[in-house]
Amino acid sequence: MNKILIVEDEEAIADLEKDYLELSGFEVEVANDGEVGLSKALGEDYNLIILDLMLPGVDGFEICRRVRDEKNTPIIMISAKKDDIDKIRGLGLGADDYMTKPFSPSELVARVKAHLARYERLIGSTIEENKVIEIRGLKIDTTARRVWVNGEEKTFTTKEFDLLTFLASHPNHVYTKDQLFSEIWDMESIGDIATVTVHIKKIREKIEFDTSKPQYIETIWGVGYRFKV
Repeated sequence: MNKILIVEDEEAIADLEKDYLELSGFEVEVANDGEVGLSKALGEDYNLIILDLMLPGVDGFEICRRVRDEKNTPIIMISAKKDDIDKIRGLGLGADDYMTKPFSPSELVARVKAHLARYERLIGSTIEENKVIEIRGLKIDTTARRVWVNGEEKTFTTKEFDLLTFLASHPNHVYTKDQLFSEIWDMESIGDIATVTVHIKKIREKIEFDTSKPQYIETIWGVGYRFKV
């Protein structure tokens, strides 16, 4: 659920904005003065900030500047002032939009949705989310190439990690040693399928509680191995 911060000293307006946003499925927090708003904006994570310009303590311009120095959170600035100079200054400090009071709460909700969608498209095109495999107490971050067992990080060699990740990515699929050797080592390794056996043994020592009764990598006698879920 997207989380919105409203920084607005007029409680009636803040409550109206909050009601409309919550009806649209947003989680909303309100700060009624600039200092509290600045503290929340910098100290907590929000998907978007609705920021009044005229605030007690710290004004909206200063909050916008301080937030933009540290975060890319979308900011919609709200003001009773209709002067272009304030709008230009607010946008120049990094606000994404500027609305003049009075305005329709429905229009505010529409603008919030539009800015969130735009921001999500932007970060989605530039940041690859880490792909994580979690099975019982085993967690494999395939992007960062890190492995945890019951919260404890374990160190893996390149081929150990590749073999574990391949098996975990294809749960309940039985692979022969030849298939695993071809998949992980291909033509780069001088050796034979015994290499697979050695690596499976090393992986089990790191992820299994009892290597004689493996709960993750199961031996299918006469065939090969299967990652069990």
